[in-house]
Amino acid sequence: MREYLKFYVDGQWVDPLEAGSTETINPATEEVSGKIALGGVSDVDRAVKAARKAFDSWSQTSRETRLALLDKINAEYEKRMADLGLAITEEMGAPAELAGGFHVALGAGHLGTAIESLKTFEFEQKMGATMVRYEPIGVVGMITPWNWPINQIAVKVFPAIAAGCTVVLKPSQEAHFSAQIFAEIMEAAGVPAGVFNLIQGRGSVVGAELSRHPGVDMVSITGSESAGIEVAKNAADTVKRVTQELGGKSALIVLDDEQLAENVTKGVAGMMMNSGQTCSATTRLLVPKARMEEAMAAAKAGAESVTVGDPNSGVAMGPVVSKSQFNSIQQYIEKGIAEGATLVTGGPGRPEGLNKGWYVKPTVFANVTNDMVIAREEIFGPVQTILGYDDLDDAIAIANDSDFGLAGGVYGLDLETCRNVARRMRTGWVSINDGFDFNCPFGGYKKSGNGREWGEFGFHEYLEIKGILGFEPAEEG
Repeated sequence: MREYLKFYVDGQWVDPLEAGSTETINPATEEVSGKIALGGVSDVDRAVKAARKAFDSWSQTSRETRLALLDKINAEYEKRMADLGLAITEEMGAPAELAGGFHVALGAGHLGTAIESLKTFEFEQKMGATMVRYEPIGVVGMITPWNWPINQIAVKVFPAIAAGCTVVLKPSQEAHFSAQIFAEIMEAAGVPAGVFNLIQGRGSVVGAELSRHPGVDMVSITGSESAGIEVAKNAADTVKRVTQELGGKSALIVLDDEQLAENVTKGVAGMMMNSGQTCSATTRLLVPKARMEEAMAAAKAGAESVTVGDPNSGVAMGPVVSKSQFNSIQQYIEKGIAEGATLVTGGPGRPEGLNKGWYVKPTVFANVTNDMVIAREEIFGPVQTILGYDDLDDAIAIANDSDFGLAGGVYGLDLETCRNVARRMRTGWVSINDGFDFNCPFGGYKKSGNGREWGEFGFHEYLEIKGILGFEPAEEG
């Protein structure tokens, strides 16, 4: 049993000012796994004041000072990677190999990228007689989700600190443990008091107060569309910057070539990673209508290759995060059947032999049309939908016919065709044949949010732009 009943504020572990706590549930066992404190409005105010005080000095530090601190954080992060992996498995059910591997490696990757970006980032640029300066925006409230907990914390905290900002972090109610360990890493690295602060609590209380607090200059949220809208509304009265990375219903277009079956199998299996709980997951798989039967067979093979069970037993997929998430996914599966989509594999209920824990069958629907609920709404579970297209113009039109625009993908042998398809997709991130790059900007179009994270692009979110006119003397003419 883990107990985390203190917050990290102003360089110290402190008792909450407002009494409150909640039990946490292990999604693989449905048993209590720990207890966590829940903060209130006064806890937020204390943390914001600490961050405000620290900003005056931290914002004036040199590049070298910030790099030295990030190097220390990197050393401490490496020491705690195994602990982070165990915590992620326990709190949200990710298989141990995934949690201790890709989950934790993403955090390390964002830290390394922040270090390399800071080394060369130009905080001052001359434009003739004018100097353009990029200056830290101030105190940043951060609201992060449970599905990739360390990735989402790291991709926000590290560039913000590197840019000279101070931070108040509110992690998800479903991912408490890894966030507490992250705070321990920051403490061990010697982060100056007030530069990083952690408050646990409910979004409706702590998240809302962070959003509207006049001492917060910016809010960065990764979460649902509804949460992002609420944050923006709460922030409006103080005219603070709000960046949002929200939902997705991303399309993967598979080209009509000799590798179609292989690519469909790969795409389905990849979409199931993390139990399908990934905002950028390509849950709409687009294939040529003439090859739908072939695609269905390949998709069935891909889904049925995904082993499901105890996340500590070497499986590919563990449970989903909670009972409410399980119930939501089941409703979508039932809706897909009612809408007349072809159930290729999976379906309602738990996988055979798993009678406890929030396990979902890897599920594939085919012959889906883009007006169906299962093609329009983010299910956030291991449910793949397959849609047919007539030609590439039709495929692109279907891909772009969505309220969301976070991510997408193209699989195919003809690289130039893949490139042209990617250019035409109305989405913030498109991966060709599973390309990956920590320096690539990540963020969405439309209802998927605004702003960009990852690499140098993430720095810009935390900077104000100042123009200094007459910085250089005017040339005599």
